[in-house]
Formats: sequence, C-alpha cells, structure tokens
Amino acid sequence: MTRFLVVPQWQGSPAARAILLAGGAEAIAGDLPRSACTRIDVPVEAGDAQGTGIRRFSALARVRDAVTEALTGDEPALIVGGDCGVAVPGIAHAATRDPHVAVLWFDAHADLHSIGSSPSGAFAGMALRAAMGDGPLAAAGAVPADHVVLAGAREFDDPEAELIDAVGLRVVTAEDIAQPETIARAVAATGATSVYIHVDLDVLDPAVMTGVGLPTPFGAQPAELTAAIAAVRERLPLRGSSIAGFAPASPAAAVDDLGTILRIVGALA
Repeated sequence: MTRFLVVPQWQGSPAARAILLAGGAEAIAGDLPRSACTRIDVPVEAGDAQGTGIRRFSALARVRDAVTEALTGDEPALIVGGDCGVAVPGIAHAATRDPHVAVLWFDAHADLHSIGSSPSGAFAGMALRAAMGDGPLAAAGAVPADHVVLAGAREFDDPEAELIDAVGLRVVTAEDIAQPETIARAVAATGATSVYIHVDLDVLDPAVMTGVGLPTPFGAQPAELTAAIAAVRERLPLRGSSIAGFAPASPAAAVDDLGTILRIVGALA
C-alpha cells in the first residue's frame, strides 16, 4: 500500500487566500485510507522571514524538518500538500536514495525564482529552484538542472526564463502533455535511473480544476496528465511523488474537484 504524507502547509503560497491550501490537503486526505496516512503538524502561526528574504520562513523550516524526519526507508511516499514547497524535502529524500533521480515537475508556473528575483518572497515560487540546491530552504540532496523536466508551465517571469536558458533546463509545454511519449522521452533523456513526480494542480486547465489559488488558462486535461504519468512510470521506477495546490473555496466546492484529484493520486500511487 502506498504511504501518504499529509502536509497541510500554506505558508509558502503567494495567493491571497493561501490558508485554503490547508483545507485542500485535508480534503484529499479524507478520501485516502486512514491507515496509510501520516499527518505532519503545520504551525498555526504564519511565521516570519528571520532575515532570509523568504516570507514565513520560520514556519516553512519547521515543516521541512518534520517532513524530512518522517521520510524514512526506501518505500516511496506520496506527499499531499499544501503549497509546492512540500515537494522539496521529498525530492531531497529521493536524491539521497538515488543520486541519479530525475524530477518531473508539472506546474503552470516555473517556480524558479531566487530570493533576489521573487516579487512576492513566497517560497512556492522558489520551490523548484530550491530542489536544485539554491537558497536557505534548498534540498539537502539537490537534483542538478540536467535531471529536471518542467512540464506544463505557461507563466514565466523574466528571471525564470533567463535561468532556464542559462542552465538548459528541459521544458515541455501543456500541449506536449497530451503526447505521453513526449513527456516520457524528455525524462528518459536525462539519463536518470528513477523519477520523482510533482504535480501542482494548476497545471490543469481551470475549466476542469476550479479549486486552485492561481488558475492559469490553457492547461492540460486530466486524462492527458494521468496518461503522461503512466508513460513515465513505464520507463522509470518511481522514487517519490507529491501533489499540491488544491485550494477549494469551501468543503462543498472541494467535492467538484476531488474525483479528478483522486484519479491523479491513483496514477502516482
């Protein structure tokens, strides 16, 4: 049985109603086998920057340490967030188990800001860069840029686009997700021996996924996403995974999206 790590962290999000992410994580967890779920306590308080330039850094660091402690052994875990920052310790754990792991990052946004370039100071917008080893919340086991595939992103700030060009990061479009073998080939081209898959639900089109904090038009369809995940898993063993970004306006609204989310969870599990 897949092990689920439930991390209702909201402190990394730049969204005005970031707190909704905590409820989103709990809504997903409510449909998972209780015996397979481990919950990480997230501080009630927002936390402060502590001079780092990252908003709510103190709370984020506490959660990172708790997730790191909970991730033990070789059995892959699926981290249920919360904001995208929950993926960073998961990727670090995967990289310590396999130094040649690839990261497949499905997201409408690049999440490649540095402290200096971020317009918001929100960690979620720096999460993929942190997984690559940059910043005070960087992953202890960093993944090099040539082992990263960014899929479905369609909003890039200039500093993020410049970093992509500078390091030669592999980027595949939302349209490419409709071609599962395109995604699978991109991941295989990294030369990796296993893969960590992260899904921010805003990679999906807002017409089919309403409960996200930063909806972005022209996203992927759920069946395309699950098929792409399946194609990648046929090529490489899954070392770990995470799903994030569910921010339903109310428990009643969550019901509309949970069927789609659970199909994605099933593809990852």
